[in-house]
Amino acid sequence: MMIVAKYPLSLTISFIFACVLLCLSFLASLTFGVADIAWLDLPQAFTAFDGSTSHLIITTIRLPRAIIALLVGGGLGVAGSLMQGITRNPLADPSILGINSGAVLAVVTMTFLLDNPSSNILGLFAFLGATLSAIAVYFFASLNKKGLSPLSLTLAGSTITVFCSSVTSGILILNQRTLDEIRFWLAGSITGRDIQFIKHIFPYFVIGLILALILARQITILSLGEETAKGLGQNTLLIKIGGMIAVILLAGSSVSLAGPIGFIGLIMPHLVRLLVGNDYRWILPFSILGGAILLLNADIVSRLIIKPQEVPVGLILPILGAPFFIYLIRKRIRG
Repeated sequence: MMIVAKYPLSLTISFIFACVLLCLSFLASLTFGVADIAWLDLPQAFTAFDGSTSHLIITTIRLPRAIIALLVGGGLGVAGSLMQGITRNPLADPSILGINSGAVLAVVTMTFLLDNPSSNILGLFAFLGATLSAIAVYFFASLNKKGLSPLSLTLAGSTITVFCSSVTSGILILNQRTLDEIRFWLAGSITGRDIQFIKHIFPYFVIGLILALILARQITILSLGEETAKGLGQNTLLIKIGGMIAVILLAGSSVSLAGPIGFIGLIMPHLVRLLVGNDYRWILPFSILGGAILLLNADIVSRLIIKPQEVPVGLILPILGAPFFIYLIRKRIRG
């Protein structure tokens, strides 16, 4: 069975347009903020660096921030698409695996135990916590007599999320210092990371994206139903395991860089499917671009909305995503 995308020419044109929009959003992220940067300063900051304030802002603050928005937005978009395809649940996103709650618990615990740990150290523990919680969810979901299923994944994810959130709340209630030190990260923020830490996390993004793209055709078939996929000769267990590994790598890396940012993994797959249909060979590339564009522009808004102060980007995204989330729920109830 071949699942061929409709109107490949128009989708190719749309993909090129999205790439151009992504480039413009990236440049805008380097330009707009508390300190406005002239467009002409952008190339000069990289080709004729003179140590001026504007050049320092571009190279040491805004460039890492824009790269993080690019990686995290794209990673969460793909992770959300994979989760919805594997679980066949339109309301699924990476948090269904307890990734966010596991990362938050790890960061809160390390902040409680250590004296003022660096943001890079917290990022590494966030990735570790996200990975361990996702593995725990996968293990408990597999104990089901019927094997790994969308329902068992959802139930196990909800259980781990509640447990991690309860422990996290207990630590924060008992220790005000911990809450004060990571308040900004808990809200979801792409600031405070340097290029070296991005380099450490970058390989996980690359591996996760490559694995997701390799599985694109199989995920398309699996999204039609498990029985259908098995009838077409697909090893559904291996597809789920491979897809979950990709989700863990992408979402875990994203949380380690930016904290528990929500809604991108939920809304982006739906927006992309409206454009490209149900073929994951198109959904995943467009989710990369769409998620990155969304987070880059949300970050720009977070800098300008109450200028000269900044709002964590994790607080801006729910404003955009909540109405869409309500729409999905109403549609599910009516459907």
